[in-house]
This record gives sequence, structure tokens and C-alpha cells, in this order.
Amino acid sequence: MAAVVVNYNAGAALASCVENLTAEGVAEVLVVDNGSADGSVALLRQSETGFRLIEPGRNLGYGGAANLGARATSEPYLLICNPDLTARPGALAALVKRLDEDDSIGLVGPMLRDRTGEVYPSGREFPGLAGAIGHAFVGLFWGGNPWTRRYRHLGSDQHASREADWVSGAFMVARKLAFDSVGGFDEGYFMYVEDVDLCWRLHRAGWTVWYEPAAAVDHEQGVSTSRHPYRMLLAHHSSMWRFAARTAQGWERALLPLMAVGLAARLLLSWADHLLRPVRDELLARANVGSHARGEFQP
Repeated sequence: MAAVVVNYNAGAALASCVENLTAEGVAEVLVVDNGSADGSVALLRQSETGFRLIEPGRNLGYGGAANLGARATSEPYLLICNPDLTARPGALAALVKRLDEDDSIGLVGPMLRDRTGEVYPSGREFPGLAGAIGHAFVGLFWGGNPWTRRYRHLGSDQHASREADWVSGAFMVARKLAFDSVGGFDEGYFMYVEDVDLCWRLHRAGWTVWYEPAAAVDHEQGVSTSRHPYRMLLAHHSSMWRFAARTAQGWERALLPLMAVGLAARLLLSWADHLLRPVRDELLARANVGSHARGEFQP
């Protein structure tokens, strides 16, 4: 197996990720650096772990950097991941075992856990138009709405080994034959949704995508993207539009202009939510302090 780690200003997390993958038995680790300026590559060079560094000299985006790394290896299995991840013992072996057992599987993803130990919803469905609208807008204010729960397969599904429409690109293992057969990631997505699009094209080419919770990976989300929240929100919404325009069928195409307006409105709401969140959190904190002072929370 070869691993392609896409780095952009991940700090010390990059060296830790490479060390973890090597310890888990990855034969070849390729780091593609998208023009980092935080010293993460220098820290990696100080480590004693073997790796191969590819520096394109500019930010290619996630998919573009992953494709560049994929072209540099001939290993039959290809791990593509962010640098802010730690594979738990046996995770890679479980993913490889799943691919070895079923030649129809083109790509498999693990269970992802965030810094609190909560399971991040991977192994999701491709949402229909109504489900996408419900998740996109209602989900801004009510995370447990039925559209979001159905789309994310929340609950027991996150602990079941099963076929899935798509898995998170934060950490995925692809059969290189399958990955190459569809041309890898669509580099028209600079960031976000490139994983959904890749899985969609794999399905269309006759491959299966699998979610395997026997493999567990810890994900320290947002190490680099949190530095540019407004730019990342714009990239996310642009990518959602690209995927919607590519996959809409029949009567759905007539609704694409309405969807474009809706995505623009959602982007403005997301920007406003991010801008006002510190003020809102401070007001809530002050309200709680005041309530404690008045004895309202005393047992």
C-alpha cells in the first residue's frame, strides 16, 4: 500500500501522521505539500521516518494534490488522507482485508472519530434534491432533522459494516485500478465534495464503495482549513453547486437556477453565523455566569 498525505499548513500534525502510517505498515508514504508556509515540512524533515516529498510549488487543492501523489506510485492499494489523522492499531489491516475479500469494492472508508471521541458520519447516501434542500437549510438550525439523519446515516448505521454511496475523503483506501479507471479526483473541485464526486463516478463505472467501522481513525478536524473560514465556506458551496449541476437528472435540471439562488443564500447565512458566533457564545457565557450568581443552577 502507498499513502498520499495532502498537506497544507498542518504544523506538527504532518510528522505525526507520517510516523503513524509507517508504524501501521504503509510501504510507501508520499507527502504532497500544497505550498505550506508554517514550517510543517521542515518539521517532517527532522523526523527519522521514511517518506517521499512532492512539492508542486503551488496549491493544487485537495484532489489535484492527491492525483499528483497517486501518479507517483504503482502500489495496488492507495490510501489518501489529510495530515491531521491517526489510524488506530489494525485500522489499515481491516481496510485492506475488506478490499482483499471482494474484488468489486473500489474504495473503502473507516469509522472516523473527532477529538471528543464522537463518530463523524461517513458512509453516507447521495441525497436527492428534496433531501439535499432539507439538509442544507434546516440543518443550519436543527442538526437532528430527519433529512440530515437520513443523509448521514446517524445512529447504529455508523457501527455497521455496509455498502455506502460515499465515504469521507479525509481517509480512504482505494483500489488503484478503480481510482485510475475513473481518472482519480475531479480537479475542478478545489476543496470539498471531491470525495462525493469520486464515489459517484466509481458507482457509475460499476465499482462498489464500502464503509468499514472495524477500522477506526481519529481525526483532528480543521487543522489548516480553520485559518480561512470564509474562503473555505465559499469553496464548500461552490463544490456543492458543481456536484448538483453534474448529477441533476430530468426534472431536477429545471430546478438548478433555484438551487443556485438557494446555495448563495445559504452561503450568506453560513458567513453570518460564523461572524456572529463569538458574540453569541459570549452572551450565552455571560448569561450563565449571571444565572450562577443568582443561584439558579444550585442543586
